[in-house]
Parts: sequence; structure tokens; C-alpha cells
Amino acid sequence: MKNILLLVHDDIGQESRLQAALDLARAVDGHLTCLDVLYIPPAVGGAGMYDNSYMIGTLVEREAERETENKRKLGARLAAEDVPWNWIDASGDIPSYLKEAAELADVIVVNRQIGGFWFPDAPNDAADLIVRSGKPILAVPAECQRLDLDSGFVAWDGSPCAASALRAAVPLLQQTGEVTIFEVQDGSVTTPAEDAASYLSRHNVHAQIRRIGAMDGGAGGTLLAEANSGLFGYAVMGGYGHWRVVEAMFGGVTRSMLSKSAIPVFLAH
Repeated sequence: MKNILLLVHDDIGQESRLQAALDLARAVDGHLTCLDVLYIPPAVGGAGMYDNSYMIGTLVEREAERETENKRKLGARLAAEDVPWNWIDASGDIPSYLKEAAELADVIVVNRQIGGFWFPDAPNDAADLIVRSGKPILAVPAECQRLDLDSGFVAWDGSPCAASALRAAVPLLQQTGEVTIFEVQDGSVTTPAEDAASYLSRHNVHAQIRRIGAMDGGAGGTLLAEANSGLFGYAVMGGYGHWRVVEAMFGGVTRSMLSKSAIPVFLAH
């Protein structure tokens, strides 16, 4: 987890994801790449094409000025940090540049909800970003002030997605004081948590196992209660372990955590 990609934009969640990215980079001795994409919308033809083009040009110009100032301020801050970093300026559609920048990234740091970006083609939330990029995501609440590595928990159901998240999070778990593996007893577990604990132990991560009964809100509500208990600094879980259309209709564990978790969530698909 040496290459950390941070989506940069002057929005309400920038400070939280910046702090989390810096804390992560320090913990794993990593390198931070800041990706700032200036969206340029296409001109729409028609009778009012001139007025429309002028309006779009004005909006883009103002956005460019704001991001230039944002880069100046963040550059000065990053220069004073003890983290190596570089900056990528791009203009166009965010999915294309994100996919290109993510090719050599080990993890992408974003907010839980990416609505702060005004790009119409931006991912709606961190879960969509997992599917688009194919990379692990650290989804940070907008009110988060740091990445707390005193304690963390792994949501385990034995699924391939949970195993992927566990493997990808090893460098982070190795820097965490106390690690707990939660197994929600709702009948969905295919591989016992002991197997996950054994895997981690071979990476010098000695986790404790807790089996908890499902609350009325199912596995999602149960894990959310643990995430918001104040006992953990972050959570690790598989993103969209079930069919995404079904989860979009009925909620799902991923959606619950991304909507309401008070702590950062490390997700992999």
C-alpha cells in the first residue's frame, strides 16, 4: 500500500480526506498522488448556443481559478508535511483520468459520498468508485479529522469480497494497535472467522474474533452500530458482496456503512 491516490477538489470533504490520506501515507510509509480534474462540459447546440457556450465558459473559468488557488494552498501545506507527494492536473471527464491514475495506485482516498464534486459524470459514491476503478477505497466521512489506528475492525462473512478486502488491508492492519474480526451470525457466513484470523497471524496481525447476533437492521445495522460505538478508528469490509442491483433496491451492508458510518471504511470488491 505504497501508492495512495487522493481525489482533490475544493469541496466540503477535502480536509477530511486529505488528513486521512496523510495519516495513511505516514503509517505505511507511502507516496501521495493528488489528482485534480477540472471538468469541462460539452457545449449544447440549439438556438441559444452562443449564450450557452458563454455561460459554460464562465463557469469553467471560475472553477479553474478556484482550483488554481486550491492547488496553491494545498501545495504549501504538503510541502511542510513529512510525506512524499506529487500532483496531477487534468481536464475532462473524471472517470477516464481516475482510471488512468488508478492503474498504479494501491488505494484511493475519497469521501463516503462524492457529491461534493460537481462533475455530472463523477461516481455517486465510494462504492461506485470501487466498481469503476477496480481498486481498494478508503471512504472517509466528511466530519473525520484523522485516521485513527489505535483500533480497527474487519467485517467478515467469508465471501470473496471480504477476503479481497482483508488481503488488501494487511499493510494498514499491521500498523493498527488492536484488530477485531466481526462475524455477524445471520446464516450467511461461508468460511469461519478463524480462517481469517489465521491468515492475518501469518502477517503478524493478531486479531481477536467476536461473533455477534444480527440486530433488527440485519448485518448492515449490526456493523453500523459497531462502527458508531466510538471503540474503533476504521472498518475493513468487502464492497458489494451481493448483486449490486439488489443492494441498490434494498439497501445492503455496503450502502448502510457508506451512508452512516462515523469512521473511515476500507472497501475492496
